[in-house]
Amino acid sequence: MGMFCYQCEQTAKGTGCTLKGVCGKEPEVAALLDLLVHVAEGVSRYAHCARGKGIVNREADVFVVEALFSTVTNVDFDPARLAELIRRGAKVRANMRGVCAETCRKAGREPQALPADAAIEPAADLLGLIRQGEGVAISKRLDKLGADVTGLQELITYGLKGMAAYADHARVLDKEDDGVYAFIHEAMDFLSGNPTDVGALTAMALKVGEVNLKVMELLDAANTGTYGHPEPTQARVTPIKGKCIVISGHDLKDLKMLLEQTEGKGINVYTHGEMLPCLAYPELKKHKHLVGNYGGAWQDQQKEFEAFPGAILMTTNCIQKPKESYKAQIFTTGLVAWPGVKHIEADASGKKDFSPVIKAALAAPGFAADAEAKTIPIGFARNTVMSVAGTVIDAVKGGAIKHFFLIGGCDGAKPGRNYYTDFAQAVPKDCVILTLACGKYRFNKLDFGDIGGIPRLLDCGQCNDAYSAIQIAVALAGAFGCGVNDLPLSLVLSWYEQKAVCILLTLLHLGIKNIRLGPTLPAFVTPAVLQVLVDKFAIKPTTTAAEDLKAILG
Repeated sequence: MGMFCYQCEQTAKGTGCTLKGVCGKEPEVAALLDLLVHVAEGVSRYAHCARGKGIVNREADVFVVEALFSTVTNVDFDPARLAELIRRGAKVRANMRGVCAETCRKAGREPQALPADAAIEPAADLLGLIRQGEGVAISKRLDKLGADVTGLQELITYGLKGMAAYADHARVLDKEDDGVYAFIHEAMDFLSGNPTDVGALTAMALKVGEVNLKVMELLDAANTGTYGHPEPTQARVTPIKGKCIVISGHDLKDLKMLLEQTEGKGINVYTHGEMLPCLAYPELKKHKHLVGNYGGAWQDQQKEFEAFPGAILMTTNCIQKPKESYKAQIFTTGLVAWPGVKHIEADASGKKDFSPVIKAALAAPGFAADAEAKTIPIGFARNTVMSVAGTVIDAVKGGAIKHFFLIGGCDGAKPGRNYYTDFAQAVPKDCVILTLACGKYRFNKLDFGDIGGIPRLLDCGQCNDAYSAIQIAVALAGAFGCGVNDLPLSLVLSWYEQKAVCILLTLLHLGIKNIRLGPTLPAFVTPAVLQVLVDKFAIKPTTTAAEDLKAILG
């Protein structure tokens, strides 16, 4: 069987994976993911209808968010779990259909029905589900609607996937907004009608960006309200002697539970990938056995995890196919899953028992000796930067700081990402670099020095913390009495998966122009759609570090 997927930056030949996903997903999994999105659209169609009649259903809200998040690149590769999700979705859809039908009957109206091709009832077996997924693959719409319309539909879908990931992160920390759920259902209902009007599709994509700003605000409030505002911190990046666990992904709550359960057990806990910023949160770093960060970005995990002498816990997304050499040492939790890997479920209250992870860590050898101590600076989120805004503004007005660069985003394995290292190293010494997400691993261990005590490299946190960078830019614009586009600020972004897509849509919603995006442009953005983005937002593909830096600084 074949497949078609072009939702990530590393898609085969820059056009689409057709035999097997570069992320590691098999065609069978790709089909199940397509079917899951299809079922979620059906749930949203009825949920949107019900909301129009004043009926809100939490089961439908949570299902659609979890379903969309599960289809983000590098999240769920387990056919059995995906089948369970699809069947759960069909039950939620049937319930919502009944609610809408009853409400319509009471009002003397005919109940709303899904189009015939969107009312798929899940097959009884896995093979049947896979065949159903093949029937709703993206390639079917490409053949029927063409690349421009399908690409815009997918742009909205991928933006919603990223938004769902952020909404789920916030939800597990009890931060929710009913308006967000309402919009997700509205947008999914819009997509379920197979829209073809380019203007309406473009408007909906920008609406995704607008609502995602609210979602990122919710997540920021959830993280800082629970664990405190990140503080400037020297994070250790070399190991310490002893038993160990490394935690990767994005989930702060999972880390907190792990730290509480490992307290006093003689186990050192290390962050990995996008978990690095956790070392700057007061309520997390107060645990003395949270000793530092191990390794770099997600794409190096097979090599790094194979060398790690302890247990590994994967939260949320960014898992790669585990090697057999460490498959018994790795555990998943939340929505991330890999077939054959032990999964840690939450109980009804959201608590998780990480004792299998702890047992594996105690059975492993651990690090035999301390490595030479090395640290890097982190913790420069909005609260920290705004607290010294006056000093920063004075430095700009006095000419000590000439320009700001936001260099960050998703990292990846595809060639061309050395551009971001070259760019950061070439930035003049009278300029400041803001960074966030795992793209920073391309340069965050280099020494950039400071300008009058202000570090030249300010690490704002995870991709989840894009809200911080936006608020810093807005605050600077307010202080100088100008728009963000008038600031001496340039955005040089790398992207990989769907959370990066929704952040880009948010930046476009805010009217931010002249964004440089790379290392390659999304395959689902056709030349015609790109031209619209160029004309309206002056978005630019990256070229070379030297050429782009020269163009920016004139």
